[in-house]
Amino acid sequence: MDLAARRARLHAVIEPVVNAAGYDLEDVSVSRAGRRHVVRVIVDADGGINLDAVADVSRAVSAALDAAEEAGGDILAGEYQLEVSSPGVDRPLTLPRHWRRNVGRLVKVTARAVAPGPRAGDRQPTGDRQVTGRVVEADDERVVLETDSGRVEFSHAELGPGRVQVEFHRLDEVTDDELDDSSDIDDIDDEDDVEDEER
Repeated sequence: MDLAARRARLHAVIEPVVNAAGYDLEDVSVSRAGRRHVVRVIVDADGGINLDAVADVSRAVSAALDAAEEAGGDILAGEYQLEVSSPGVDRPLTLPRHWRRNVGRLVKVTARAVAPGPRAGDRQPTGDRQVTGRVVEADDERVVLETDSGRVEFSHAELGPGRVQVEFHRLDEVTDDELDDSSDIDDIDDEDDVEDEER
């Protein structure tokens, strides 16, 4: 079985388990590392996912993979290493839920500039431009960014993959209230929430 077929079968086994736990499956990848396969699973949820949740999902996914193998699924055929993690800041924002989960963050995105068409409601592409702004609103239809020149609204169809921009603050620029706010610290650790398990 080639890696693409193996990945599709893994996705079919893993997605129901992740969804049943209340999370979204963002990605599944499989690669070879010597004689063993490495299965990487990325999960997320509104409000993020902490290390305890990652560990719970890892155990549930591992049990599902073992059950599939015992039932003769031959998905991995041998030893494998399972890595379950939350998305890091380098994950591109492509789906409405990605944008919604990053309200308040600074992003850079290619916007497909459009102009009104000859009929009411028509819009015609006029070229692409890079836009950097803070996500202030996002839903299933649109994204609103606060840019240096003001607020701009885009439909999801007008946006390419967005990238969260890492922001650094000098300590003397941070207020005492921001230092006391533990939610900012939780955001920094998103990409470090990884659970490894070998089988």
